[in-house]
Amino acid sequence: MNRRNILGLSMITALGLASLAGNAVAQQKPLKEQLVGTWTFVSAVETNKDGTKLNRWGPNAKGLAIFEANGRFSFMISRVDIPNFAANKASEGTAEENKAVLQGIIAYIGTWSVDEASKTLITNIEASTFPNVNGKSQKRIVSSLTADELKYTNPASSTGTVAEAVWKRAPAVATN
Repeated sequence: MNRRNILGLSMITALGLASLAGNAVAQQKPLKEQLVGTWTFVSAVETNKDGTKLNRWGPNAKGLAIFEANGRFSFMISRVDIPNFAANKASEGTAEENKAVLQGIIAYIGTWSVDEASKTLITNIEASTFPNVNGKSQKRIVSSLTADELKYTNPASSTGTVAEAVWKRAPAVATN
């Protein structure tokens, strides 16, 4: 092999290694930067203190979690089988209808931050459909995070269970 070929191979190798290093750095973004965006709900399995598991949200539940770069968040999960109100007015639900709604939806807004060392997402709730959490913080331990999927454990859900949740990054929506 002549000197020019060796030099060419050396440059290609160096460029390849530099490219790999660049990709590794890109993948090492802080957790907070990786969480920014809109996530759609996939599932949550809740475990009671006695070890029994349940799917509180039922099949095909809908939900969004939006984490803005400015530290604001919005979060909602809803069952799809919540019955309509007979009166067709939100202010005129029966006790049974209102109970079904409260048990079938959770939503809250507030601010969020991350403890990078413990991989913990911290939400500071300003308003919620469950008023007992207003003004409180909740912690979720991120167990897995890729560009398209978020998995976390909520060790103290609003129902007193430990919840293992899965979310997918929402695809961009075309606007006209």
